[in-house]
Amino acid sequence: QVQVAESGGGLVQAGDSLRLSCVVSGRTITTSAMGWFRRAPGKEREFVAAITWSGSSTTYADSAKGRFTISRDSAKNTVYLQMNSLKPEDTAIYYCALTRRFQPRAPISSRDYDFWGQGTQVTVSS
Repeated sequence: QVQVAESGGGLVQAGDSLRLSCVVSGRTITTSAMGWFRRAPGKEREFVAAITWSGSSTTYADSAKGRFTISRDSAKNTVYLQMNSLKPEDTAIYYCALTRRFQPRAPISSRDYDFWGQGTQVTVSS
């Protein structure tokens, strides 16, 4: 059984940084693409960032470009999301997801992901 567990969320002030971690158990992630999504209060879930199995290709939402960095350590079955210069509008529950199959490019659609975590809350105060 695949388990996906996010951690690293918290309450920070605008301009601060956080690093989210996502650990996958029950399945090796060496060929899976992995992504981060978020859901803000009263809004739909949206794509944040994704990375291919090799880590050679990444994709970011416009809101994340230049501030967030996704990376992975396949040996540890872990993906990270480094978030810098956080803004109040980044407040959301952040979800980690991975694909079942190999993906040549880092997918941005939630429909391409097969396994999801429960999420970690990020709150940015102004």
